[in-house]
Amino acid sequence: MFTSREHRFSLGTDVGSGTPYASLPVSNGVVDYEEYYRLSPEQYARFLADPGTALAFVEECRRHEHDDLLLQQPGWNRGTPV
Repeated sequence: MFTSREHRFSLGTDVGSGTPYASLPVSNGVVDYEEYYRLSPEQYARFLADPGTALAFVEECRRHEHDDLLLQQPGWNRGTPV
């Protein structure tokens, strides 16, 4: 639904489950991939209405402060934010 090239994050909804998320690119040196963090419906609506308000949340995700919200837990070779 929304992508910020400048701040390197996206907002969307998982097609299968309907779960809203924020995603950010990471790399582990072998492969680049996205980490997806679950959002509440309220967060999703607020972030879509004003994407600038998502920046603080995305930065916290980059610092691994919301790992409990990851839609898929990373493997042993977790990437670092790009």
